[in-house]
Amino acid sequence: MLLAIGLIVADHRYRHLDLFRSTLSVAVFPLHYLASLPDTLGRAMEGRLAREEELRERNEALRRDNLVLAARLQQLEALEAENMRLRDLLGSAFKLGDRVLIAELMSVDLDPYRQQVLINKGVGSGVYVGQPVLDANAVMGQVVRVDPLSATVLLITDADHLLPVQINRNGLRTVAAGTGYVNRLELPHLPNNADVQVGDLLVTSGLGGHFPPGYPVARVTEVRRESGKPFATVAAAPTARLDRTREVLLVWTLPTALLNQALTERSGEPATEAAP
Repeated sequence: MLLAIGLIVADHRYRHLDLFRSTLSVAVFPLHYLASLPDTLGRAMEGRLAREEELRERNEALRRDNLVLAARLQQLEALEAENMRLRDLLGSAFKLGDRVLIAELMSVDLDPYRQQVLINKGVGSGVYVGQPVLDANAVMGQVVRVDPLSATVLLITDADHLLPVQINRNGLRTVAAGTGYVNRLELPHLPNNADVQVGDLLVTSGLGGHFPPGYPVARVTEVRRESGKPFATVAAAPTARLDRTREVLLVWTLPTALLNQALTERSGEPATEAAP
């Protein structure tokens, strides 16, 4: 018991066991891979056994969607070119796209006391502590531990997680606090007269330095104002599919130095590609 207490103190206060934990994670990585292998093989077999008619219908639907998206992409490219020309006239800098990396979930822990997932990218892929993690819809969480071959992501619904956000409709800044439930966030300390409505979209405010501004987070689902209480009760549902997502995006935001370098190079010839 004394040895266990000593190891806990040494790990929590002095971080002496980080190297041992990283080494152990390398040894445990094959077990995580083998544990997820049956599900991977099962999904592969399910795809192979799909009916031919169903595949044809999916292919036709994807073809139609591709045509629609291609038409929208042409409009977006034209708008982007126009926007860059207007920024040039105003002497304003343009923003390059963020670098992203796709990772897959290896294990999921969604109990009320700790909501986190394990992904199959680590130090070798450039993952770092505090890195934003998204799915196809919105912000999922941030990296809290990095090992050589894997990383642990704390979800935004974890009871210990706080995320600076703002209401997209009016710019009102607040904090989205995790509740331990995968479908609920809370916005504490909003006064009763705050301009917040059911259906408002919450996006990252950029404060705190971890999450770039403008990424969707959640939508307000409940606003309750009670007389005699200084603060309203406001709840929101995460936009990300925290309990169903299989792949996630790791995001790198370009530092100021690289952005200035890109702007300098662009003065000679218009850039046509985002940063790698």
